[in-house]
Amino acid sequence: MMRSFDWVIYALVLGVVVWTMFSQDPKADAPEPPPTVLESEGPTLPPPSPLDEQVLVQVSEPKDGIGTAFAVNKNGQWITARHVVDGCNSVGLLVAPGQYVPVDSFVVDPDHDLALLSTGRSPNSVKLDLVSPLRIGTHGYHVGYPQGRPGEVATKLMSRSKLITRGRREGAEPILAWAEIGRTRGLNGSLGGISGGPVFDAGGTVRGVIVAESPRRGRIYTAAPTSIDAFLTSLSVEREDGPTEIFAEETYGPMSDNARRRLQVVKVACRVTP
Repeated sequence: MMRSFDWVIYALVLGVVVWTMFSQDPKADAPEPPPTVLESEGPTLPPPSPLDEQVLVQVSEPKDGIGTAFAVNKNGQWITARHVVDGCNSVGLLVAPGQYVPVDSFVVDPDHDLALLSTGRSPNSVKLDLVSPLRIGTHGYHVGYPQGRPGEVATKLMSRSKLITRGRREGAEPILAWAEIGRTRGLNGSLGGISGGPVFDAGGTVRGVIVAESPRRGRIYTAAPTSIDAFLTSLSVEREDGPTEIFAEETYGPMSDNARRRLQVVKVACRVTP
């Protein structure tokens, strides 16, 4: 009788230990994913529709700021968001602590929030995939310099949207909406500074350029792959496949650090002269 009672006590203690171990959520800093986010990949992302959600962005006068860019080849050509550099008198890329390489020239896309920066060279490019279909629920890993420091965000692809710009520049363009499911521990609030950065898929391939965020809704928006492809094609930009690594919810922090360390992803600084 005593032996049976002992085993009951042991089982209860073990149950408490197991519950304690598994109740420590490794993604405790992440916002709750919206109920519409799928647990696994779903159907192929549908084509643009007049019913797509509209995201309104007010474009103000240019001012000093920071953003993110990534290399598309070793010839010193980098992609970023147009609003990161549009109106800047000088632009530099951070390649070492306190050391910026000046951007020789840049071209902005007249129809989309995209820009191409040119420098003398770039050590390592990313691998771009702007053609393969994306699926609802696909994991995305957004890498850059939010708030001016290294950081990354994990998301899942939600839907297509339309970016409506007003103010200094007016237009409408297709974008993709990603729902945030995790971010760098200690990174709270706005992700300002990550604009122009890449979104990697699980295979380490870049599938978009970050152009906007909605902190209240936990959304990050990226330029549509077709827009990026058309922009690069119009400028006859050569694309080279650089090193890739596997991204996952458990490892996207170190993988993002590797991309920055290899200078595939860099910080952009904009200076506006009055």
